[in-house]
Amino acid sequence: MSSLNQIGHPFIELHTVDSTNNYAMGLVHAGMAQHGTVVFSHEQTKGRGQRNRKWVSEPRNNIALSVIIEPRGLSSSQLFLLSKTIATGTMNFFNNYAKSGTTIKWPNDIYWRDRKAGGILIENVLQGNEWKYAVAGIGLNINQTQFTGLGNKAVSLKQITGVDYHPLQLAKELCQFLENQFQKFMKQPGSIAKEYQKNLYKLGETVKFKKGSRVFEARVKEVTDRGVLVVEHKVEERFDIGEVDWVLS
Repeated sequence: MSSLNQIGHPFIELHTVDSTNNYAMGLVHAGMAQHGTVVFSHEQTKGRGQRNRKWVSEPRNNIALSVIIEPRGLSSSQLFLLSKTIATGTMNFFNNYAKSGTTIKWPNDIYWRDRKAGGILIENVLQGNEWKYAVAGIGLNINQTQFTGLGNKAVSLKQITGVDYHPLQLAKELCQFLENQFQKFMKQPGSIAKEYQKNLYKLGETVKFKKGSRVFEARVKEVTDRGVLVVEHKVEERFDIGEVDWVLS
C-alpha cells in the first residue's frame, strides 16, 4: 500500500458541480482515477444521499467532497468495513471541533446529539468479484444555520460552536483524519469495527423502527461488518441497509 497516494493528494477544487460523486465516478470510468484523489466543490446542484434521497446544501457554507479509494488487496466482503472506516474518520474530524456528542447513525450518518450533521454515500465499482474502486461522498454541515423543511433535525458546526469556519480548509483537515483511519483499517481492521460500535447512535437504547406498515420498538445491539443492524426486543432481529427506517421524533 506504500505506493498509494495519501487521501487528499491530488485535491481537486471545483466552484460548482452536479455531484462530487458523479465527477469522481467519471474519473474512474475514464481510467483517470488515482487512489486518494479528493473532489471538493463549493456548490453541488444535485447532491445525493442514501437511497436516492437529495442532499441539499447551501453553496460555499459546507463540506461537499468525494474520495476515490483503490481497495488494493481488499476483499469485497470488506465493503461495509470501509464504510465504517469513512464514517469513523468523519466522526473523529467533526468531534474534534464539536468536542463531544458526535455519533454514527446506522448505516453512516453523522449525528450530533439527536440532529443530523452529515451524511456519507459510498458507491463501489466491482468487476466480477474484484473490488476495483470505492467513491465515498461526504457532506457535512459547517456554517449553514437555516435548514428548510428540516426544522431542528439538522445541525451545523457553527450552530454547535458559534464559530464561522472556512469549509475548504476544513475539507483538507478532514482528508488527514480519513487518511489516518484508512491506515488503521489496513493494519488493524478489527479496531475500526470496535470504534464504530462504540460510537453507534442509540447503542443499547430502545428505539422505534418501521418496516413497511409495521412499527415496533427494539434495543440497538450492534452493526455487523457486513452492515447488518442487529436489534433486540422479545427476539433478535437483523436488517440489511434500506430494509428498516428509524422513527425519530
